[in-house]
Amino acid sequence: MKTSAEYISLEDKYGAHNYHPLPVVLAKGEGVFVWDVEGKKYYDFLSSYSAVNQGHCHPRIVSALKQQADVLTLTSRAFHNDTLGDYEKYITNYFGFDKVLPMNTGAEAVETALKLCRKWSYQQKGLAADTAKIIVCDGNFHGRTTTIISFSNDPDARKEFGPYTPGFVNIPYNDLDALKEALKDETIAGFMVEPIQGEAGVFVPDEGYLKGAKELCKEAGVLFIADEVQTGIARTGKLLAVDHEDVKADILILGKAISGGVFPVSAVLADDEIMMCIKPGEHGSTFGGNPLANKVAVEALNVVKEEKLSENADRLGKILRSELANFENDMITLVRGKGLLNAIVIKPKNGKEAWDVCLKLRDNGLLAKPTHGDIIRFAPPLVITEQQLMECVQIIKKTILSF
Repeated sequence: MKTSAEYISLEDKYGAHNYHPLPVVLAKGEGVFVWDVEGKKYYDFLSSYSAVNQGHCHPRIVSALKQQADVLTLTSRAFHNDTLGDYEKYITNYFGFDKVLPMNTGAEAVETALKLCRKWSYQQKGLAADTAKIIVCDGNFHGRTTTIISFSNDPDARKEFGPYTPGFVNIPYNDLDALKEALKDETIAGFMVEPIQGEAGVFVPDEGYLKGAKELCKEAGVLFIADEVQTGIARTGKLLAVDHEDVKADILILGKAISGGVFPVSAVLADDEIMMCIKPGEHGSTFGGNPLANKVAVEALNVVKEEKLSENADRLGKILRSELANFENDMITLVRGKGLLNAIVIKPKNGKEAWDVCLKLRDNGLLAKPTHGDIIRFAPPLVITEQQLMECVQIIKKTILSF
């Protein structure tokens, strides 16, 4: 078997250099643990950006994939298949919507939601052709497509990828006054928001922000679009992050953990008044709603409910934040999060930064990744036990104290 260094050099030579991974090469995963090619075991504190909420290689989800793989994998949407209707009924009942439009990746689902919102605005709201605008927030991360980076304010995501797609209005996150002002424009069709900004560094908005935003949207007759690709599926201690404020989105975007990390699955949910604006031939995807995805998603969502992952995330998240907040060390300047989506802000010490902390965490048996230079996200699989969490807290404390 090749060494980690050999695998990394292969990627470096033959793969595009569009990622800067932590130098560890993983070969196996089970539950909250992953192993590298040399056999060293680690706690996973990133969960593939919250895609493996149910834990790595959950046996029930993997079994669903294997069973379907022997029977039928893909029909495209040119024909019906015998798994799609059951999946659509299951997921719409699960989240309380009339209809679902199945896609594969989070970015695809975001693009779908944007198209759906625009379509609705012309057919139902009565906007003049090609005038619809959608409000988004500064610091957002909704994906990497040309349209999505057009309303990003991350220079790495935008630089030299222009020209950009028009039709978006940026406002500050967590600012209801700014939203109210932006909604005065009568060509606004929707407001798309992350209930917690994950990639920006786990920014949790003020209590009442989401409820207030939904009410403002309703008053203005525009759609409230919740991008729950990272925050959804029990990650924040509720099934959806908007559930913390009893908010129901007009359009709900899901991805990542909807498959437990076993297969690319995403979904856009809405009621008939919105979803039925799209007609045959106007939008779709070859792989969206394929039999493998349908079976995997149903089982992944069953696991979330039956293993009470929301409750576990809520309880253990409080313990994790309490432990880290009470750990007095001048290197950790801030602890924030909800459920098991958390982050710490690192103050450099003796020239050592968040990246160095993550390298040391790796050496001590825990994998995490910095974002925006000084922030480290802590988001383990939701199947983690309290005992395992406390072991991880000790690893984090030991690592920080070593600087």
